Amino acid sequence: MNAIETIKLTKKFDKLTAVDGVDLTIEEGEFFGFLGPNGAGKTTTISMLSTILRPTSGSANVWGYDIVKEQDKVRKSIGVVFQEPSVDDDLTGMENLEFHARLYKVPKDTMASRTKELLELMELTDRSKDLMKTYSGGMRRRLEIARGLLHHPKVLFLDEPTLGLDPQTRRLIWKYIDKLNKVENVTMLLTTHYMDEADYLCNRIAIIDNGKIVACDTPANLKDGMGGDIITLTLSTPPPANSEKIKKAKKDLENLGRVLSVSLVKDTIKLTASKGETLIPPALNVLRDNKIDVRSVSLHEPTLEDVFIKFTGRKLRDEVEGNKQHMVKAMKQHRRFRH
Repeated sequence: MNAIETIKLTKKFDKLTAVDGVDLTIEEGEFFGFLGPNGAGKTTTISMLSTILRPTSGSANVWGYDIVKEQDKVRKSIGVVFQEPSVDDDLTGMENLEFHARLYKVPKDTMASRTKELLELMELTDRSKDLMKTYSGGMRRRLEIARGLLHHPKVLFLDEPTLGLDPQTRRLIWKYIDKLNKVENVTMLLTTHYMDEADYLCNRIAIIDNGKIVACDTPANLKDGMGGDIITLTLSTPPPANSEKIKKAKKDLENLGRVLSVSLVKDTIKLTASKGETLIPPALNVLRDNKIDVRSVSLHEPTLEDVFIKFTGRKLRDEVEGNKQHMVKAMKQHRRFRH
């Protein structure tokens, strides 16, 4: 049985289409990732799948249950780790878990053993009697993940679970999440805008942009699909993207042998090419002939950042910053329509 299936799933807020005809099939036990900037539709999709939001059109099943017609059955089948902190600071770690267990009607005879099991799994046993206000950001996240698993859900939604954490703590959280996926055999749907996070954790990744899925495959296949090495040429004083100078330079670069694609993003030109190391000298010559100065050159194998640029024409980091106003608008509408 597939854990999640969606058909043309769509959500509109007035004139804003937050999720636009999403088709997904996620297998039981799979670790699936939604990669995209804030405002791309990741959280809205999870909100529909977890029955917080009602779709405008389309349909979806979670663990075989319709998200509109069988909401109670969906809710019993899922766990959710929200983007925003949702623990009670005035309770201990254990009290937070026990409170959640009662809400989900976890049987008393199994509640103690289940909380003990999850605290050990997340390495929080020694701090279980401490107030949440004394926990670090990483510890709080680990407890929230444990809480989401208390009632043995079939599907766990992780909405930006490492947002705001330092790199070392993020990697620790990855270790715990990865272990939970394997030990508990829980299907996981992760939303993130961290490339390394998606690459490390996910069996498959869907790149979502402006509410649409523009690519979906394994991280390896997405990177292999680039077809070659990536040459990055950072320009000293980049001409306007629509200038005749840059148009001619891009055309000349495209005409070099083995060049598969050329893109300009801010102050960098990226070339995808086979045997990229041999193309660096001629590429530099092309830019010099077009009177474009190069500050630095680098060569690397394709990354998910390169894949994102290929399908969207933009850097994800730029989109994260550039979509702040869009995100604020969407979240305001999300709160207004969530009930």
